[in-house]
Amino acid sequence: MLVPTLLVLFFCLRGRAGLSPHFLQQPEDLVVLLGDEARLPCALGAYWGLVQWTKDGLALGGERDLPGWSRYWISGNAVSGQHDLHIRPVELEDQASYECQATQAGLRSRPAQLHVLVPPEAPQVLGGPSVSLVAGIPANLTCRSRGDARPTPELLWFRDGVRLDGATFHQTLLKEGTTGSVESILSLTPSSHDDGATLVCRARSQAMPAGKDTAVTLSLQYPPVVTLSAEPQTVQEGEKVTFRCQATAQPPVTGYRWAKGGSPVLGARGPMLVVVADASFLTAPVSCEVSNAVGSANRSTALDVQFGPILQAKPKPVSVDLGNDAFFTCVWRGNPLPRVTWTRRGDAQVLASGPTLRLPAVGPEDAGDYVCKAEPGLSGLGGGAAEARLTVNAPPVVTALHSAPAFLRGPARLQCLVFASPAPEAVIWSWDDGFLAAGSRGRFLVETFPAPEGRGGQGPGLISVLHISGTQESDFSRGFNCSARNRLGEGGTRVSLGRRDLLPMVRIVAGVAAVAMTLLLIITGVVLCCWRHSKASFSNQKNLVRILGSSDASSSRGHEEEETGNGEDQGPIVHTDHSDLVLDEEGALEAKDPTNGYYKVRGVSVSLSLGEAPGGGLFLPPSSPLGPPGTPTFYDFNPHLGMVPACRLYRARAGYLTTPHPRAFTSYIKPTSFGPPDLAPSTPPFPYAAFPTPSHPRLQTHV
Repeated sequence: MLVPTLLVLFFCLRGRAGLSPHFLQQPEDLVVLLGDEARLPCALGAYWGLVQWTKDGLALGGERDLPGWSRYWISGNAVSGQHDLHIRPVELEDQASYECQATQAGLRSRPAQLHVLVPPEAPQVLGGPSVSLVAGIPANLTCRSRGDARPTPELLWFRDGVRLDGATFHQTLLKEGTTGSVESILSLTPSSHDDGATLVCRARSQAMPAGKDTAVTLSLQYPPVVTLSAEPQTVQEGEKVTFRCQATAQPPVTGYRWAKGGSPVLGARGPMLVVVADASFLTAPVSCEVSNAVGSANRSTALDVQFGPILQAKPKPVSVDLGNDAFFTCVWRGNPLPRVTWTRRGDAQVLASGPTLRLPAVGPEDAGDYVCKAEPGLSGLGGGAAEARLTVNAPPVVTALHSAPAFLRGPARLQCLVFASPAPEAVIWSWDDGFLAAGSRGRFLVETFPAPEGRGGQGPGLISVLHISGTQESDFSRGFNCSARNRLGEGGTRVSLGRRDLLPMVRIVAGVAAVAMTLLLIITGVVLCCWRHSKASFSNQKNLVRILGSSDASSSRGHEEEETGNGEDQGPIVHTDHSDLVLDEEGALEAKDPTNGYYKVRGVSVSLSLGEAPGGGLFLPPSSPLGPPGTPTFYDFNPHLGMVPACRLYRARAGYLTTPHPRAFTSYIKPTSFGPPDLAPSTPPFPYAAFPTPSHPRLQTHV
């Protein structure tokens, strides 16, 4: 930051050291009034020598107070190069050509001419201040100005502030060539309205733009001047209306006569008439005739009918070049005359009143829609608004649109928005080593589309798109220019291409993949666990319990035979006291009678871990030998459980036993202890050998 600052300071000092004496400000032509002060400026740069002023080539001197010239002096800071010449008071002899000179540098300013003006004196009206005239007879009024006024004054006639036409002007010159006097003659034919009127003759010149006035009053004899009015002017049928007839006359008025629609109104003699209004007064005006010794005059009026504003001419769209004036015209008709205002759409500020709107030296900010509005009449009807658009023709306005960042070696898209009136001849994209207006060139392609909406008054809009295929490193560091041109000039903007790195995207994808993989592993573990548990419970589709008999009967007894005739079962019986029954850890199921009362026995809840069930006994179905002779007997409980075991490794809870056998177990022998089942593949499920041998050698059944 320090290095650029020092470089700038170095170049500034270097440039300052190399400057030569020169004028910073030179005097210009000046016009002053006689007796006022004149100031001629002069400023020099890089010069500290002698400075003097000359008058018509005559040097005034180098001192600041200019000795010998009592009304002249030089002001300003000489060190900073300011040398202004002052003259006060200005006299006619001061009118000359002046120069500011830097004598040691040989510099002379351009000549400045000082003009001294002398204001005119008040003019004189012949026959004034009161002039007697006769109405209807032409007459001339003469105004004269004398004196040595510079420049020659102009004589004008005014009445009530309004300039009168028809006056002739001439001037008289002296032998020396200066003006002696000037005259202006106004010709007029006075009327009764001119009685008591005041006319003004004004002498005006550049020395006195406001001028000096002399007034004269007219005195006339004339017939009556009549004014007729109706109050109220707008009425409804049945209301009273008062007509007043006022007249001025010289000599005075001698009589009044009233008429309606040309027919005399009987009984009306004075200056006022009161009537009851009806529909006939719309088409039959009331008239008043006034007489005096010179003559008579007649005036008539009709009752007023009001209506709201009606649009007669809509404002038309206007298109002008930048810097020119714009005009809008809007005509409304109404009674009374409607009040018309001009505003800009969306802005309540009143720009103008009346039928015409003028916008001087329009700029781009003036483009838009303008509203001509007429307020409703007294009746509340009518009125409304009309719009017209102002289009300012100007050089194109180019704005860069948002462009998404791009990946390296990926596609990119740059956009710009162009507004122009007239429409641009071309929209060009340029960069370091090329440009393109349309079509394709290498990696670049340009397309142009109409903008969805154009800005009000700024002409049609265009969207130009630069496509880049396969971005390179240089595309992100250099700037792209979007420019447009029409007949009024050129506009452009710089568009930069942002870069999007791939690393954040890779991190995001890797994070999402890691989370997904973790969830997948958790779900897979849960599914495999449940699947293994289910497989262990249902692998053989049976629940087998192996029960070892008494020691002397295990080798001699064969398989029990099932009773086919009476359905009795000869299965083994185990006696035990079930008062200290051990329930499953999940809670014992409610014991129910599986025979629904037929055998009057209770169902038994059997635990696959050979826990006790609350029935007082264990029902063993017919044996199903699964091994060679001499091996322990297996009993299949699965058809009697009727439930799907839970997914557990060592224990499962079954439902109540149901049996078609006529006997039920009421007691069983409680084993001394239970060990965990051996689930080795070579061992059948639930081997009874894993449990201690019961104390009784036989199982007995009880009905």
